[in-house]
Amino acid sequence: MRPANEALIVIDIQNDFCQNGALAVIDGDAIIAPINDMLSDFSACILTQDWHPAGHSSFASTHDGRSSFDMIDMPYGHQILWPDHCIQSTDGAAFHNELKVEKADLIIRKGFRPKIDSYSAFFENDKTTPTGLEGYMRTRGIDTITIVGLATDFCVAYSALDASKLGFKVTVDMTACRSIDVDGSLEAAILKMRNAGVRLKHG
Repeated sequence: MRPANEALIVIDIQNDFCQNGALAVIDGDAIIAPINDMLSDFSACILTQDWHPAGHSSFASTHDGRSSFDMIDMPYGHQILWPDHCIQSTDGAAFHNELKVEKADLIIRKGFRPKIDSYSAFFENDKTTPTGLEGYMRTRGIDTITIVGLATDFCVAYSALDASKLGFKVTVDMTACRSIDVDGSLEAAILKMRNAGVRLKHG
């Protein structure tokens, strides 16, 4: 068992990001078994869950003439438009049934505000509205974090960068992550994480 100051954050292992989902990440299902093994090795385990209301502003379907993966400007910055996914209380938003959800101490729901998307486990995409996760970590004396899940180049990377900026020691276990890779987003995310001092574990 890892020491009490270490936490595992598991990002968005939900049906819509897995095989046959609305925003399926290639090979996303393959990381569930290794993540389950890791959940048994940490005393502090946090799951994040994308949790959008219908008609969320990040959905291409809410913007006339726009398609999935188009880029638009929002009040908080650039926003990729996504297929409708992880809509609250739908099967697509549910955790994958093979994930050992019972191991979680905390579930952080994100993206529930209609006008702003949320990739990071720590902040909305305006980079200022907190999810409350930092305070939870501090009160438990956690200073070291391992992050796994979906997708490497978006929610995993945003969480890792925010955690590093907040002063946590951060590792992203790349063996238990998979990416979407839109227009070079994976390479860009890897470069940003390395430059921020995030450790990338490849084996």
